[in-house]
Amino acid sequence: SSISTAAEPWPENAALYQQLKEEQILLSDNASSLAVQAFLQMCNLPIRVICRANAEYMSPSGKLPFIHVGNQVVSELGPIVQFVKAKGHSLSDGLDEVQKAEMKAYMELVNNMLLTAELYLQWCDDVTVEEITHPRYGSPYPWPLNRILSYQKQWEVRRKMKAIGWAGKTLEQVLEDVDQCCHALSQRLGTQPYFFNKQPTELDALVFGHLFTILTTQLITDELSEKVKNYSNLTAFCRRIEQQYFEGHEKDSSAIAARSSKRSLLR
Repeated sequence: SSISTAAEPWPENAALYQQLKEEQILLSDNASSLAVQAFLQMCNLPIRVICRANAEYMSPSGKLPFIHVGNQVVSELGPIVQFVKAKGHSLSDGLDEVQKAEMKAYMELVNNMLLTAELYLQWCDDVTVEEITHPRYGSPYPWPLNRILSYQKQWEVRRKMKAIGWAGKTLEQVLEDVDQCCHALSQRLGTQPYFFNKQPTELDALVFGHLFTILTTQLITDELSEKVKNYSNLTAFCRRIEQQYFEGHEKDSSAIAARSSKRSLLR
């Protein structure tokens, strides 16, 4: 069946599902969703963004975002990249084996450092948990379900943090990790437009998703976004991708249309 799936053209009604944009979605899910949207824009594959309060429970893996293409449902960037590749669209075909290995290593770095830092901030930093995470995460649900679901999720994330050795970290240590990750990305990018020179790859989509979301999300303090702002080539990179792949696409993609409540990079 995978051969017949591959042969089918990309449907007009392909959809990406995420949580409610204004009042519910959290930093980490927003970043992951934006990374997938950027990847699909770079592949020139149209996608409609559909926001649902219960998106997390609709996903087959419980992970977000997920895309619904034809009769296939695929969640998270890695599997989506593979799925799109099976349909004949790839951003990294031009890379040699060494570059592909390097790209994979940097993607792991982003997931291990930035995504984990976002989850830590959301669910392990007490002030953020109380003021932002619990109210947003539980917002679609009535009391006491809103609290129950939030605590359940918090327990799940904190258990994961314990397993990977992050539970005992201080916020300062986590921000230091973010800085190290940004430093490595900044070094690799240098003065190139993209990480592998002229053409974007899925690494560019992933980095953009996380950095743009960090730069434009209002948190308790600006400490997280300040770490990214220290690297002017990374902020310029975000601006470039925003302009190239999202400006003027706002009718089709709600990725960046959520600016009303956020700071834009282009100010």
